[in-house]
This record gives sequence, structure tokens and C-alpha cells, in this order.
Amino acid sequence: MRGTTPERSTSDTRSGHGPDEEAQVIVVGAGPAGSAAAFHLARAGVDVLLLEKSQFPREKVCGDGLTPRAVHQLIRMGVDINAPGWTRSRGMRWIAGKHRVHIDWPALGQHPDFGLSRSRHDFDDILARHAAAAGARLRTGVKVTGPLTDRTGRITGVAATAEAKEPLTFRAPIVIAADGASARLALAMGLQRDPVRQIATAARRYYHSPERSAEEYLELWADLTFPGSDRFLPGYGWIFPMGDGRVNVGLGALPHRRHGTADLRAALDEWLARTPQSWGLREENAQGPVRSAALPMGFNRHPLYTRGLLLVGDSGGMISPWNGEGIGQAMEAGEVAAESATLALAMPRGPRRERVLRGYPVEMNRRWGRYYRLGNTAADLVFSRSGFQPVLNRYVMGSPFLLNTMARLLTNLTDKPSRDLIDHLLNGAVRLVPEPKARHRRR
Repeated sequence: MRGTTPERSTSDTRSGHGPDEEAQVIVVGAGPAGSAAAFHLARAGVDVLLLEKSQFPREKVCGDGLTPRAVHQLIRMGVDINAPGWTRSRGMRWIAGKHRVHIDWPALGQHPDFGLSRSRHDFDDILARHAAAAGARLRTGVKVTGPLTDRTGRITGVAATAEAKEPLTFRAPIVIAADGASARLALAMGLQRDPVRQIATAARRYYHSPERSAEEYLELWADLTFPGSDRFLPGYGWIFPMGDGRVNVGLGALPHRRHGTADLRAALDEWLARTPQSWGLREENAQGPVRSAALPMGFNRHPLYTRGLLLVGDSGGMISPWNGEGIGQAMEAGEVAAESATLALAMPRGPRRERVLRGYPVEMNRRWGRYYRLGNTAADLVFSRSGFQPVLNRYVMGSPFLLNTMARLLTNLTDKPSRDLIDHLLNGAVRLVPEPKARHRRR
């Protein structure tokens, strides 16, 4: 197996690169999407170069909670989820007004029946090391500044700078953009965000809370309000146990259709003041500042492929419009992009290779297109007006069947083909949604 060994630290990976390197595929960004893509490419024997502007470990604004869909991707990558630092969850606890319910993760044939929590401070480091151990050439401290293109506008590599500001060039016939919500590489290639799609915002903070840190459920609050008012926030709050004496506490929200964007810091303060003193969710127990980030959702950038460039994760707006989850989607898209690139490289340059690469957005739309389209509609008509309160009313909260149906809809946890009544209902409803047209840019 080429490249680094499992024992080699990612801190060593900066050495050994010159002013110009070549590879079969370049992956820009070593978050979950980029590391997953690099891992699967390396496992397939592809010479892949993984570029990351930061050094590991690093901070990342995230809820740190992983649904079974994300756990499934970790298992596919062979990550040791039984090692120290991983905290398992049995399911979700939903709170809406006076109602409080527990929903266990479903026992499905295609996904595990548990979730996980892990801080992004070292989660991304683990995945990047895993990709390097598989043979990917990881380069940290390398900031990509723009694409390199030929006379036809096709990407042929990227320009970058190292920490010492030295100019670098990296060349490859295929580039995967996994550079996050900023999507600088996509923008430089002319791929604009869909202005119709909303962008949510999330804010999170860690608290020392031994009482809540060992919880078995990911807790979600659906009855949060705009600061100083009784209008429901178009989003939800979370308390996720980290298993190390801390909890990750935060909230995410869409811009309200009538009242605009909420002050998330003030909304967080008002919400936490309602929680019991014994939980410790007070300023004196806070660990670090409140950090916030944008959440590009529902395929809000397209096309997902153009002229040798594939978009994965947040750069392609792949966060779920149903619940704001993005890690599992990023890793799954990274695997699909890796499969497309690997097959394309087996073809000669030209129309046959291009036909394979154009299949990447087709496959992503096959997997999520209808589901995301339905979620975008729900976000526009319901979540951005009244949050989750209308769908988590007393009838839903009082019915185990409706609760489990809603939970599996929000987290996209169904078996295909269907195995039970909930599968039949949800898969059937999604199939009724008109399929979005794949958008291509020809040049």
C-alpha cells in the first residue's frame, strides 16, 4: 500500500512536496467529504493528493452528533468506532412544550441501530489520518488559492500557497472540491449558489456538564423562540453528550419568512436560562466562545460537476434541508465522487471519460434528489415560518407510530427495498415527488 502508514502523524505530511506536484486526482479540503473521497480513491489504487489549509487537530463549528447514516459511512471506511473518545447514542429525545419523548434509532438492515458523538476537533484528524494510512498523499498547511485551467476552461489542477507563502502548483486531470461552505474553488469555476435555496445558520458552545455528558440520547428542543418574543424560531436547539464531562449545546435556524434572521446568541442565552441549574449550562461552565457557521442545504449549488471539477459536501450545498445534518451526507458524497473518478480514470481522456464524470450528479440526484426537493419545500412552507412546532404537535408527540415515522423522515433512515409499513409510506411519498432535472454546464 502506498503512502503513509497508520503510525505516521499527519504533522509529518507537509514535508516532501516541491513547487509542483502531480497526481491522478486532487482533493481540496480534508474535512469529512474530502477525507472520505481521498480514502476511497486510495483504496482503489488511485494516486490522490489531499490538500488541507489548516493543521490538525483543528476546530470546526458542528453539533458533533452522528446519526446512524453517518455511522454507516464510518464503518464503510473501517474507522475504529470502539476506540476511546466515541460516545454512542440510543436515539433522540424530542422536547416541544410540555411534551418530552424518546425515540430509539430504528433497527434497519442497511444502517446500524446507534448513533455517535465525537468532537470535530479530532474527528476530522482521525478521518484525514485514515485516508493517509490508505495511501492518500496528505498535505496540510496548504491553502488553495484558485484553479488551474487549460484553454477550454477545463480544470487541470490548483494553485496554492504554503504556510511560508511560497507559491505551489498541483496538477491532476480530476479535482474534487471539498472546501466547505465558502466553496471558493466552485465559485472560481463559475458555479454560483442557487439564490432560491435558503441558507441556515448554526451556533454552538461547549459546557462542562457531568450530569448531561453521559446521556444516551441526542436531545432536540423544538419550542425555541425569537429573543424577547413568543414567535417560534424556525429551527431547533440541541444538547449532545460528549462522554467526557462536556456537552455540545447549540441551535440552528433558517431565516424567518417574515421576521428575518434571529440573533442566535441571544436565543441561545434565553433558552439555556430555562434549563435546570443542575445541568450546568451557565456562563461559568462554558468552555470556549459561541461559534457560528453557515449551513448550505438542499443542493444549493449546481451543477455538481463541470469541466473536471466535482463538488462534495458543503461546497455542493449537500446539508439535509430536513434536519441540518451534513457529516454523513459529506462522507457518502465523497465515496460516490471517488467511485466516479476511479471509473473515469479507467477511460481514455475525451468523451468517454467525460460521460462517466457527468454521471456523478445523476447518481447524487438519484440518491437524494426527490428527498431533498421535498425537504426544500418543507423548509420553505413550514420550517422557515413556524419551525418544527407544527410537525411536532401533541398528536404526533402522543403517537409512537407517527413519532417514528417523523423521526425516520427527518433523518432519512429507511430501508430500500421497504421492509415495514413506515418504509413503504416514506419511500412511496418520496417517489411521488417529481425528480429534479440534473443540471449540466457545457462549454
